[in-house]
Amino acid sequence: MSSPEIASLSWGQMKVKGCPTTYKDCKVWPGGSRTWDWRETGTNHSPGVQPADLEEVVKKGVKTMVIGRGMSEALQVPSSTVDYLKKNGIDVLVLQTEKAVEEYNALAAQGIKVGGIFHSTC
Repeated sequence: MSSPEIASLSWGQMKVKGCPTTYKDCKVWPGGSRTWDWRETGTNHSPGVQPADLEEVVKKGVKTMVIGRGMSEALQVPSSTVDYLKKNGIDVLVLQTEKAVEEYNALAAQGIKVGGIFHSTC
């Protein structure tokens, strides 16, 4: 099962190929995507992305995780979150969201089992 392409990205809006939903923030993995609702884990810009935000995608068997920090990189990614991924044998890329989407799409096009979590504003 392949990771779905991010079809479009603009401030506050993301579209995943094959999915009718327009996301503000989203999680993607081989075979699927869904809204990333920060309220589920109490996420805020600081301290930022927590391992709990990534668990669902990790369980999908991804080999690489791409984290988009927002258009202005306001979303933090603590070293403990990066360490969590590395301890699970997952390569991790933390980038500004537009760059993160480009990298994610390139990896997905290569058939790599890539997951992502993207913030499309700030």
